[in-house]
Amino acid sequence: MGPIYLDHNASAPLAPEVLEAMRPHWLASGNPESRHSFGRQPRRAYEQARETIAGILNADPSEVIFTSGGTESNNLALFGLADRAQHGEARHLVTSPIEHPAVSEPIQQLEARGIAVDRVEVGADGRVEVGAMADRLRPTTTLATLILAQNETGVIQDVARLADRAAASGVPVHTDAVQAVGRIPVDFRGLGVATLAASAHKFHGPVGVGVLLVRSGVSLLPRVFGGGQQAGRRAGTPAVALAVGMAEALRLWQGDAERRLARWIVLRDRLESLLVAGLGRDQVVRTGPEGARDRLPQTLHVGFPGLDGDALLMQLDLAGVAASLGSACASGSSQASPALQAMRVPDDRLRSSVRFSLGATTTDDEIDEAARRVIDAIRRIRPPTPSE
Repeated sequence: MGPIYLDHNASAPLAPEVLEAMRPHWLASGNPESRHSFGRQPRRAYEQARETIAGILNADPSEVIFTSGGTESNNLALFGLADRAQHGEARHLVTSPIEHPAVSEPIQQLEARGIAVDRVEVGADGRVEVGAMADRLRPTTTLATLILAQNETGVIQDVARLADRAAASGVPVHTDAVQAVGRIPVDFRGLGVATLAASAHKFHGPVGVGVLLVRSGVSLLPRVFGGGQQAGRRAGTPAVALAVGMAEALRLWQGDAERRLARWIVLRDRLESLLVAGLGRDQVVRTGPEGARDRLPQTLHVGFPGLDGDALLMQLDLAGVAASLGSACASGSSQASPALQAMRVPDDRLRSSVRFSLGATTTDDEIDEAARRVIDAIRRIRPPTPSE
């Protein structure tokens, strides 16, 4: 067996059906903003993609803003919501310490501008106490933000409860749902949030396109200027092929969601069981809560106490297993994961935790072979015990 790709949380390979859906739009002429026949056809495809995405995520098509991906969607939401306050007015923001860099770094920028930021504590199981977040809301709070499914650990957060509590104070809630959409059912209306970010390449769609859902009636200042596209909320010529690809990838997910969910849980738990059987429970420590459905169904985050994570990742790469130490967006950093630090993960696991993430094409045989290769790699690099 060749290389085994278990890093779908970083990026999932493009589905062949998505490529075929996009192909005619790469080759077509016409700007969808043009008012002639060459523009009307791509415009219809673009709006159909918007309707498809809105229908699956339980939003209105008018609430869908196409962006270049999850990073832009998160930035548009955070700056667009925070900057609504009048210049000079005291402003405040509530967030968690387990956000993706696409959220935490914009928040640092807002903090540098003088916005007060409260970061609540997170439990050792990776779950944020949303009651504590709600208790931090003030009359000057302009927004609260909480990731829907944590990108490293896969732990699912109770965003709907936070949104419900925040609504009583009139505070909009943003959620980064980049790792959740296309992995678990996501109901924009049901969550009650003001804004929600998603990105196509996480669920076998194309790189370079995402959406920000903005609830009707929510005021959002634009970040990109130079045209009146998308009701003036995000200027730029529509990328029709990318929008079509995202809609097709999400449609494929919806049509196969029940089977994928069940299968992913089986494969994820099988990988953990095989690692434990080969190495021992004390040498394989899963991160996150006990409940199988409290984590993303296709994400397994485990620590191997006492190992050097970089050395392990190198050995896995040589063995043909693609995995990750955490967020791909922070992979160049030598710093320990802020999310794991916030969870107070012990030092012997802090730098030896690995994320394995599955996709729609992951097979039983790949899981079995990956487990064998991981076990062999760990046995090669694990320091000998004093009794050996």
